[in-house]
Amino acid sequence: MKPITPASPHVIIMVGIPGSGKSTFAEHFADTFKAPIINESRIAYDAGLDSQQTEAVFSLLLNELLKVERTFLIETTTLSKIRRAALTATITKAGYKPLLVWVQTEPLEAKRRALKPQPAGSGMSEADFNAAYAAFQAPSAQDKAVVISGKHTYATQLKVVLKKLAGSRPDTHVAPPSPRQHGNITVR
Repeated sequence: MKPITPASPHVIIMVGIPGSGKSTFAEHFADTFKAPIINESRIAYDAGLDSQQTEAVFSLLLNELLKVERTFLIETTTLSKIRRAALTATITKAGYKPLLVWVQTEPLEAKRRALKPQPAGSGMSEADFNAAYAAFQAPSAQDKAVVISGKHTYATQLKVVLKKLAGSRPDTHVAPPSPRQHGNITVR
């Protein structure tokens, strides 16, 4: 498919507990629409960086991608409400529309997935999963997150997200001209 180029580009922010299916959806979406992804945990894992270095690389990549005026995805390891608000403000200031996609999966299934070694899973230890699960702050109603199930197929998930993206487009529907009245005769 073609890259997504709406009137206002979006930054799709993946939210959810480890193992919920955020990466799987993001990778499929990126492949489908040729959209870049900034995956914070992958940066850390692939480059062997600590959290401070990972944050610096993440910020650098974000600032560069905000220049391209194309829809892209973000997946971060820990996204507290405070960090989510700061990220949303940065994205909005750059002229993008943020879209939170909350991937929900039962905690036991997410844990099973997260404990699998990378690349099939997150490669987390049980202690790391438990800490991340406890630290996760779900989006509030104000965030207007799109909720998808981490157990549904990509096609089903995509329909929900695309419906939300299409709903945020400016209305391009042109109303037909109103009939003109000439005496008692209506001209159409």
